Amino acid sequence: MRTSDFDPISVEVFNKQLKKATFLVLLVFGALILRLWFLQIVTGSLYRAKSQNNRIRLLELPPNRGMIFDRNGDMLVGNRPSYDLFVIPEEVSDKAGLLGGLHRLIGLGQEQAVLKMNKMSLGYPFRPICLKRDMSRDELAIIETHRFNLPGVMIKVKPQRHYVYGKLACHLLGYLGEISEKQLRGGRYPGNRPGDLIGKAGVERKWETSLDGIEGGEQVEVDASGRKIRAISIRPPISGAEVFLTIDRRLQNLAEGALKGKKGAIVAIDPRDGEVLALASSPGFDPNLFVEGIDKATWRKISSSKDFSLQDRALAGQYPPGSVFKIVVALAGLEDGIIDPDEEIVCNGFCSLGDRIYRCWTRHGPGVNLHRALVESCDVYFYEMGRRLGVDKIARYAKRFGLGKRTGIDVGLESPGLIPTRDWKLDKIGMRWQAGETLSMSIGQSYVLVTPIQMCSLIAAVFNGGVLYRPQVTKWVGRSDTNIIHKFIPKVAGTLGIKKEYLELVKNALTGVVNEAKGTGWRARLRHIKVAGKTGTAQVVTLKKREELEGRKEIPREFRDHAWFVGTAPAKRPRIALAIVLEHGGLGGRDAAPIARKIFEAYLGDTWPG
Repeated sequence: MRTSDFDPISVEVFNKQLKKATFLVLLVFGALILRLWFLQIVTGSLYRAKSQNNRIRLLELPPNRGMIFDRNGDMLVGNRPSYDLFVIPEEVSDKAGLLGGLHRLIGLGQEQAVLKMNKMSLGYPFRPICLKRDMSRDELAIIETHRFNLPGVMIKVKPQRHYVYGKLACHLLGYLGEISEKQLRGGRYPGNRPGDLIGKAGVERKWETSLDGIEGGEQVEVDASGRKIRAISIRPPISGAEVFLTIDRRLQNLAEGALKGKKGAIVAIDPRDGEVLALASSPGFDPNLFVEGIDKATWRKISSSKDFSLQDRALAGQYPPGSVFKIVVALAGLEDGIIDPDEEIVCNGFCSLGDRIYRCWTRHGPGVNLHRALVESCDVYFYEMGRRLGVDKIARYAKRFGLGKRTGIDVGLESPGLIPTRDWKLDKIGMRWQAGETLSMSIGQSYVLVTPIQMCSLIAAVFNGGVLYRPQVTKWVGRSDTNIIHKFIPKVAGTLGIKKEYLELVKNALTGVVNEAKGTGWRARLRHIKVAGKTGTAQVVTLKKREELEGRKEIPREFRDHAWFVGTAPAKRPRIALAIVLEHGGLGGRDAAPIARKIFEAYLGDTWPG
């Protein structure tokens, strides 16, 4: 076929279409070349970095939290390895499928996991989110076996807090809990992130910044499945500082054992410098529960329990002191000149004021002087001395002795107690002070409230010459005994301001409480060591209610008296001061004094049970 056979119009149309197609092809290739130039030259470094990041992963290396020891170097709180399951949200395409798989494999709670991922992934899609802490070995093996089917899942080995002796010293040591959003925003914890555990109470909270340590990091190369191939670089973490406490683990264990099955507190202090040797509160709790992640049901059970197991009764428990308050009235009366130690009064078992009868626990007869009144705990004697002093003078001396205000102990949350005055009652209750209330106050009843730590500090001051030391439970904080961050020395909070001869009179009488034939504290007596102390039985109901209960065969526990004992040993050169309170525990001489004897004997004779 010759060219001339083609239709000239068709050839012209064909050539035009060919030119358009050629132009279109050139345009597309030009665009591709331009795009390649842009990707390779203009943004090449950015994509190279992204590519690098796909195979390079930055791993956090959590530090070991600082350990806590007793005064003898016995470890109370340490760390153990915890295998935690994390998920990186950005690497999860099917969130529901992944969480469903984890639920089937290890029983992971889906509802909580979804909430956590939705909440924490906002703005931080590449940050790992912890979905399960402290997996068992079986759970770990299952996850590792199915890793290829679990995109975005990673396992981190982290140190987990371990309270070596469970409940021992739980209120003093405190516990860990997940940091709240409010705490994160507050700025006090700048190095922490959502999901981190911080100290929530006690020593853990007080020394959080020292115990926490400094986080390290590791740069690793991973494969397409996210498995580690090799480490590229590493910055080791720095462990937190160690905390050495003043408490003696054996004494603490003995004190808590004595409180087993009871409600109450025991405080032991070295009268020579204010170091706390034991700080026991019962009932207690196991801090390990909080580290492992406490569920809502368990938390509700603990926090709403009528036993108030989270309350540190040694520092925050406020109790009427009963007859142990007679120490205050005796010293106040001597110093103020209204008590002549040789003056004798008659105790017929009661005294009257107007139409009211104020009873003594027994009839002491004639010839009751100060010494005998303390030894035998005569209420009638102190009714009279309290009447002579008056409420405001008693209150002034009580506050000088450290009652009605916090001791300033370096760890824990204290209650101030209460020492009433005329003005206090008028202001708080809107009623005038009654003369009969002064009589009740003089034997540690009425509105008077004290804490065990206050009473222990007071009895220590009486026997150390009148110095009120600020109780302390921390000996030192540091990374070793040669690299100390904080070191503590005895701190004087005040003095009793009582003449030496008056202190000696009261000290001799308190020695008689334990060692004389009619002393109420004879059950605290030791054969080879002279113990001094004072018993107390504090009523928790009104006289009218008490009279109603006396006819019952058995008084309900919540209406029974509190039992007190405060004391020191050896009496001449004391090395330990004690305050014991048993809630609704009966009588001070019968129930609290024997506990004191066991503690004194073990500590001073180094005869520990078991």
